[in-house]
Amino acid sequence: MARPLRIQYEGAFYHITARGNEKKDIFTNDVDRNRFIKILESVAEKYRWIVHAYCLMGNHYHLVIETPLKNLSAGMRQLNGVYTQSFNKKHGRIGHLFQGRFKAYLIEKESYLLEVCRYIVLNPVRAGIVHDPLEWEYSSYRKTFEDRKRYIYLYPDLILSFFSNSLADAQKGYMTYVREGIGKESPFKEAHGGFILGGEKFVKSVMEKNKIIDCEEIAKREKYVSKLNLKDIFTGKERDEGIAIAINRWRYSLEDVGKFVGLHYSCVGKIAKKAKNNA
Repeated sequence: MARPLRIQYEGAFYHITARGNEKKDIFTNDVDRNRFIKILESVAEKYRWIVHAYCLMGNHYHLVIETPLKNLSAGMRQLNGVYTQSFNKKHGRIGHLFQGRFKAYLIEKESYLLEVCRYIVLNPVRAGIVHDPLEWEYSSYRKTFEDRKRYIYLYPDLILSFFSNSLADAQKGYMTYVREGIGKESPFKEAHGGFILGGEKFVKSVMEKNKIIDCEEIAKREKYVSKLNLKDIFTGKERDEGIAIAINRWRYSLEDVGKFVGLHYSCVGKIAKKAKNNA
């Protein structure tokens, strides 16, 4: 069965969550959580993501991000892939860390962004880990009230702008708003089609985009099915030549080619790039 299509477009807002395989922990200690945040910072910089809020729990995490470019899936492959490699190496394990693909909700900024951010930073309170969300270090909530220059990957300004032009008043307003959310139901129950949070016009516009994306993705998948397999590409060729052809001509992913030749995806990426530059 084909994987569900992702709706990606410039300027989209998403709530992202990913859970551990078999509901197991993906963060076992503070070292794991700090490592994930470092990787998130790197991915946000590389893909120009704007991180509005996040919360790391034990067996899952939540992100609220904005994508100025149409690159959600590419960034998530990098985020979860690099963290899985790091986690497996540190803990001496192999195999999948996450349970399938990540879950993504499209969010209408004006009507649901604040509510979603509030809901995710209250996760530790609902779980009974802390009484006040300020007590949980691995969430964007506390950082909203600290020196923002320390967290270059985090952009709380948009959230705060809903409350006041004055930073102090905005922070106070946001704090009150979050605390008023304790005990409230999940906003995701209102998601249209299970993945869109927004008003009628927003939902309609997203579904129109989805029709276009469906056609584009189906065309890509049909092209992928008909392309030459890796074994045939590499037959009778030097390794580096095969790598360059598989990636630059046939558009195979770095991960797939890396697995085929037994190299890290970053290495095959460099080989393909060098060949392209020398062409």
